[in-house]
Amino acid sequence: MSTQTNQETRRLGGLLMWFGALGGAVSWAVHLFVAWGSDELTCQTGRTSIQGIPLRAVIGAGVVLPALVTLAALAVAWRAWRQANAARRSADDPRMERAGMVALVGLCANALFFSIIVAGGAAVLVLSPCQR
Repeated sequence: MSTQTNQETRRLGGLLMWFGALGGAVSWAVHLFVAWGSDELTCQTGRTSIQGIPLRAVIGAGVVLPALVTLAALAVAWRAWRQANAARRSADDPRMERAGMVALVGLCANALFFSIIVAGGAAVLVLSPCQR
C-alpha cells in the first residue's frame, strides 16, 4: 500500500511540475484563441455578440480565466522551487537540482506570460470591439 501511495505522489508531483512549467504558456495560447480570435471572427461577420453573449463578456472571460490559471501555475512553480531548494540543501540529489531548475524556468515563464496576458487583455478590453 505504501509503494502505491508513493508512486501516486510521485505522479502527482510530476504533473504539478509540468503544470508549473507550462501552465502559463498554455493559458496564453488559450487567451490568444479566445480573446483575439473571437474578436476577429465575430467582427468579420458584422456581429457584436456570440450566441447572445456580448463580445466584451467573451473577451473578458478570455482574459480573466487564462490569467487566473497562469497565477495558479506561478504559485505551483514557486512552491516547487522552494521545496526543491530545501531538499537540495538537506541532501545532495541531482534530481532536486533539475526540479529546482524546471521550477525556476516555470517561475520566470509564468511571470512573463501573465504580463503578456494582462497587457494583451488591456488592449482588447480598452479598445472597442469591432473598431475599424
